[in-house]
Amino acid sequence: MAMPAAKPLFDYPRYWAECFGEAPFLPMSRAEMDLLGWDSCDIIIVTGDAYVDHPSFGMAIIGRLLEAQGFRVGIISQPDWHSKDAFKALGKPNLFFGVAAGNMDSMINRYTADRKIRSDDAYTPGGIGGKRPDRSSVVYSQRCREAYGDVPIVLGGIEASLRRIAHYDYWQDKVRRSIVMDARADLVLYGNAERAVVEVAHRLAAGETIETITDIRGTAFVRDGIPTDWITIDSSSVDLPGRVEKIRNPYLMTEEAESACAIEKKEAAEQASPVLVQKLAVLPTPKALINREITVLRLPDYEAVKDDPVLYAHANRVLHLETNPGNARALAQKHGDKFVWMNPPPIPLSTEEMDYVFDRPYARGPHPSYEGAKIPAWEMIRFSVNIMRGCFGGCTFCSITEHEGRIIQNRSEDSIIREIEGMKAIPGFTGVVSDLGGPTANMYRLACKDPNIESNCRKPSCVWPDICPNLGTDHQHTIKLYRRARTLPGIKKILIGSGLRYDLAVRDPEYVKELVQHHVGGYLKIAPEHTEAGPLSKMMKPGIGTYDKFKALFDKYSAEAGKEQYLIPYFIAAHPGTSDEDMMNLALWLKKNGFRADQVQTFYPSPMASATAMYHTRKNPLKKVTRDSEEVDIVKGDRRRRLHKAFLRYHDPANWPLLREALHALGRSDLIGNGKHHLIPRFQPAVADYKSPKRTNSTPAGARAPAAPGTAKPAAKRILTQHTGLPPRVDGAKPWDKAEENRAKGFAKGKRPR
Repeated sequence: MAMPAAKPLFDYPRYWAECFGEAPFLPMSRAEMDLLGWDSCDIIIVTGDAYVDHPSFGMAIIGRLLEAQGFRVGIISQPDWHSKDAFKALGKPNLFFGVAAGNMDSMINRYTADRKIRSDDAYTPGGIGGKRPDRSSVVYSQRCREAYGDVPIVLGGIEASLRRIAHYDYWQDKVRRSIVMDARADLVLYGNAERAVVEVAHRLAAGETIETITDIRGTAFVRDGIPTDWITIDSSSVDLPGRVEKIRNPYLMTEEAESACAIEKKEAAEQASPVLVQKLAVLPTPKALINREITVLRLPDYEAVKDDPVLYAHANRVLHLETNPGNARALAQKHGDKFVWMNPPPIPLSTEEMDYVFDRPYARGPHPSYEGAKIPAWEMIRFSVNIMRGCFGGCTFCSITEHEGRIIQNRSEDSIIREIEGMKAIPGFTGVVSDLGGPTANMYRLACKDPNIESNCRKPSCVWPDICPNLGTDHQHTIKLYRRARTLPGIKKILIGSGLRYDLAVRDPEYVKELVQHHVGGYLKIAPEHTEAGPLSKMMKPGIGTYDKFKALFDKYSAEAGKEQYLIPYFIAAHPGTSDEDMMNLALWLKKNGFRADQVQTFYPSPMASATAMYHTRKNPLKKVTRDSEEVDIVKGDRRRRLHKAFLRYHDPANWPLLREALHALGRSDLIGNGKHHLIPRFQPAVADYKSPKRTNSTPAGARAPAAPGTAKPAAKRILTQHTGLPPRVDGAKPWDKAEENRAKGFAKGKRPR
């Protein structure tokens, strides 16, 4: 089976409005439209982010791509959503509204992992919070519909992409309907939307109606029923969920339900072994197994998955099995009397198409209407270059693979170099490129060795539980790119700021040497996420031994270059599958290796992620889901989540009372004391007054994280910990004395005990 063919982005005839040429910035007002000579916009993009004309911002990529197709594109950025008036600012679009919440999910943007409101928003001028509504995609779509009821609404972006089926909503603690239903959008474009949005625009411009556009890959929409010429397969025949008792078949029509109840009760009594969760009247035929282009997998209905965790976990598992563009089938999920239909994922962009997208005439800065106000997200990526898309890691807590796919889409080396050369003209550029990467820094031009195997593969990850033997791990293309970029005239330093997949890096020591000796600004961020096998198996992450191998290479090549450099490992607290003992062992590892975390990353259940399915259902969708299948330990409740975070910050005196109580409960009172083998001291100081260097996540004790070139040095911060009372006495413990108090204060400051 080969990857299906796709029409290249640059093969479409340009729309007649190409005569207006390219805009310096896509217009955000009628005055700007007048200056461009426009009487109307063909397409209006509504976004929850500030408009930054840079290829790291979704509205800029889609807008400039559509402009290159000849369309007139306007931007409505962060509109006042309380009425429809702001959505009329540019008039009525001729073709459609393109709606997106922004580069981030609006709920994750607004709330912390503990559901507390954030005070800031990195994608807003001045970093001000509250400039977008909760569930922005839904609210914006509704206001567009109120403004111009007959204009099609095409919804995209990561927020919509991760909500295309019935999904668990962490903030409401319930299963919500597909966003297609709630937003009343005509189409949802999921995943990388360039190919789909270009085809939608040209077909609407040619006179087609939005209702007839049902055959584009990477789209989801509502339809009345399953077409008669399609072959329908019950999802439970693809992955058997196991026996379900006392549940009505959710696929049966209402008029069939009464007679079905008697049949199902009889079957349940007769069968002692697991049976299908749902059964269709017609079983799959051999043709269904061959002709995937007209085969649809029917997922359990919304009404079923919202009430049954096993069915939810099953649906999540099947969804993830159908994500390879080479072999994925269409999916359908009934909501009431309607079906949400999802066509197979989009075909990845070729290198030529990626260059076409990234070589647009971006202004590479915020819209002038912001009058120089700082936009934190823009400041962070201002001098970075995106070299690829996608990730084949498949980490269960991450949305990158789910949104961008696991087939890497690469830019050409020449296109990347052109972008770096263009930076020299940007005000404020000092010769330092802050990042040359993407979702994962070292997956550039890595792929399956055999395209036919790649098209047929259904594995959720190419690197777990071990690196697939069919995956190419030669980093020569990346090494060549790094060397060419760092020797460009006027370039002082090329840093790598994107996350690094170190289990891949250790397969190519030459890459590690190039990276460590030329592209690390004092510290390098990597993400082991944990040290224990239990949580790592639920994350689909490699064992900590791989980190040790990478650290050995990192230290070796740093020493050879005469540089003092540090690894900054990231860890997650409260991930599904993590026990209290796992967190204790992680804390011991951190202390043994001299790491003291300032910022703690807590598991955040994002929609559609496999780890979120674990969190909601307590089932493991990485394996076959049955009533009796593996139960996953879930960290819920404020107290237990605080405890897991406290283990990551074992050095903070404010956490010691909670940790002492937990260690007693775990039978590990031996870890309380002032020796090298102890985790926390016995004495609780009334006030711990100490200075601690500001760190990104974890920094070796006593070592200040070096600042990247061109940035301010991290400032020390003063932390005051209030008196929380003495800990429970340990049998036979000596009375508190001044020496012990001083040792505890030294512990808080990061001094090693004598």
